[in-house]
Amino acid sequence: MNLVRLAIALIVTVLTFVGTQVRADVAVPSLTSRVTDETRTLTDEQRLTLEQTLNDFEAQKGAQISVLIVPTTQPETIEQYSIRVVEQWKLGRKNVDDGVLLIIAKNDRTLRIEVGYGLEGALTDATSNRIIDETIVPRFRQGDFYGGISSGIDSIMHVVNGEPLPAPPERQGSAGGSRGLLPVLLMVTVIAGGILRAVFGRLPGALVTGGLIGLLAWFFSGAVLVAVTAGAIALMFTLLGSGMGAYVGGRFIGGGSGRFGGGSNRDIFRGGGGGFGGGGASGRW
Repeated sequence: MNLVRLAIALIVTVLTFVGTQVRADVAVPSLTSRVTDETRTLTDEQRLTLEQTLNDFEAQKGAQISVLIVPTTQPETIEQYSIRVVEQWKLGRKNVDDGVLLIIAKNDRTLRIEVGYGLEGALTDATSNRIIDETIVPRFRQGDFYGGISSGIDSIMHVVNGEPLPAPPERQGSAGGSRGLLPVLLMVTVIAGGILRAVFGRLPGALVTGGLIGLLAWFFSGAVLVAVTAGAIALMFTLLGSGMGAYVGGRFIGGGSGRFGGGSNRDIFRGGGGGFGGGGASGRW
């Protein structure tokens, strides 16, 4: 009888051990935006507001700050999971390492600020801990997750803003200005291209549309390369599209499946290759 009990106890112990070991680590979500909410804690409006704030800050400063909300990091600690996230996402610029991750594990009631190598001198462990304890946690305890995240981001940006970092070259000069022209040029191409194709035919209409868009791009940007590129894209867009609209019976009919600038207006966020070494701080609420 003792042998039976011993065997049962051994089986239970083995099964418990195996069950613990086979618990899968939480998968790291793909990085497609600056705010990733796996818990639907934030409303769409709140998420978009945070996205715009972080986007504007990156354009001005160059540093990349991202927010991740997950239900849990178990069986890992938030520190273990967080370092896996930043190793995969590679926030911050390569050789500048100016990335920051604010991660919240909602069900675990834990959070962490993970800091890239290049910001450890400004966003120190002590500073990160103070932002968590004095700015974020009090709001989380009141159930105000958006307020805590927003205020925490503001504090992080304030600290990072005082750090001398290389200017973001990809947002400087005429290239930055030409980005602002893209929505306008797209709209003009869609409307004018459809009308001109209906009036002159496919090829003549595409040529006229390309010339018109090229002139507009040159007028607003002052850059010949931008004008030529925009005109060529508009020409091909109008020529190869299946008809983006025309006036029929006094009414504009839109349609077709043409693509401009890759076919999507969605801003796909990507890390720049920055490195992390475990700097930052964690907290609970």
